This record gives sequence, structure tokens and C-alpha cells, in this order.
Amino acid sequence: MMKEISSIEAALAFKERVHAWTVKVRVKPKQVRLQSMRRKWASCSTEGRVTFSLDLLAEPSSFQDYVIVHELIHLKVPNHGKLFTSLLAAHLPGYKYGARPEAKSRSL
Repeated sequence: MMKEISSIEAALAFKERVHAWTVKVRVKPKQVRLQSMRRKWASCSTEGRVTFSLDLLAEPSSFQDYVIVHELIHLKVPNHGKLFTSLLAAHLPGYKYGARPEAKSRSL
């Protein structure tokens, strides 16, 4: 029972982080979901739905922020071109595209 409560609290805290970033990035996703994902950390649909892996909750907050911002920027820019990387760098100073040591073996 305690594990369920802590995982629910972690999910709520994560969604609050996502909401805080939506304000900073100035986007309004139609839906934000957390679900089991085996191959990806997150995804963004053309309909404005952003889905994050439940496994992300166990990762460091800095990596969570990277994944959150990465997906939210896709609501504005659908590719990984220069505009995308510029926006990502503007929101996450010190970021270098492709330098994600904590990303492990999943993709975004």
C-alpha cells in the first residue's frame, strides 16, 4: 500500500514538473500521460499528446527535465533541426545535443 501511494505521489509530482515546463516553454499539450514504455523515454503525437515512460520517475531530475523539455519543444518544432536544438539550449543552458550520458539505451 505504501509503495502504491509513493508511486502515485511521484507521478503527481512529475506531472506538476511537466506543467511548470509547459508554462516556461509556452506550449499547451492536449494531454499528458504516464505509461509503460519499453523502447522510449517519451513521445509526442501530432495531435498534441505527450506521453512519458513510467520508468522516467526513477531517473534523476536533471534527466527528467531534459526529456520533458525535449518533448514539449516537439509541440512547436516536429524535427531535431537547428531551431529545435536552439530552443532546447535556450531552456536548458549547458545542454549539448547528443550528449546525454544518463539516457541509457532508450531513445526519445
